[in-house]
Amino acid sequence: MTSPASESPPPLNGRSFAVLRELMVERQIAARGVHDPRVLAAMRKVPREAFLPEPMRDLAYEDAPVPIAGEQTMSQPYIVALMAEALLLQGGDNVLEIGAGSGYAAAVLGEIAGHVATVERIAALAEAAAAKLAGLGYRNVEVHQGDGSRGWPPDAPYDAIVVAAAGPQVPDSLKAQLKIGGRLVMPVGADQHAQQLLRLTRLGDADFKHDRLGDVRFVPLLGAEGWQQAEPAGRTTRENR
Repeated sequence: MTSPASESPPPLNGRSFAVLRELMVERQIAARGVHDPRVLAAMRKVPREAFLPEPMRDLAYEDAPVPIAGEQTMSQPYIVALMAEALLLQGGDNVLEIGAGSGYAAAVLGEIAGHVATVERIAALAEAAAAKLAGLGYRNVEVHQGDGSRGWPPDAPYDAIVVAAAGPQVPDSLKAQLKIGGRLVMPVGADQHAQQLLRLTRLGDADFKHDRLGDVRFVPLLGAEGWQQAEPAGRTTRENR
């Protein structure tokens, strides 16, 4: 866990970002059934507004995705919290995130885990996320640019892997990089526009328990072990970063 440098954001409509953050946790997250104290504490601490451009910061605590660069979005807070809770982190874990996006979800994971490796396909997003995380003091989060469908072998095996994009199946490379007893959370579906959020628990070399966590909608996981290309724009909205 890190102790990021605190920011002092200006009031928003008479309420500080800190107040809006607390309301977000209470009304959008805890009220929907996320109860892991580590996750709730992380969501209360990470300054979501700091991961958005200045003109977009007034949208930081809305119950909805917020657009960022690269035609992507930072996903709604509930989705970030739901996926973090589904990883069943104990504190001090070695975690892999696929799809760094703005870096916000990696910061939330960094508040709980011992080490987070996050891989982003879009170079400009990876660079911006790395700079923001470093500026906020997250020394235990490393951002890498590359094909996330292949994971990040140098830091494997992982206690937990979270994939912030949807594939037609869970990549074999990610399964192989998960520890025995580790958990992998990822949206999976044959349709790029609708998926099931799955949690895989590795029980043995080739033995996995599958839990279905609900219907979701994520952008496609592009790469060697994901989709080869995105379907035409117009229906897909990134729900997870």
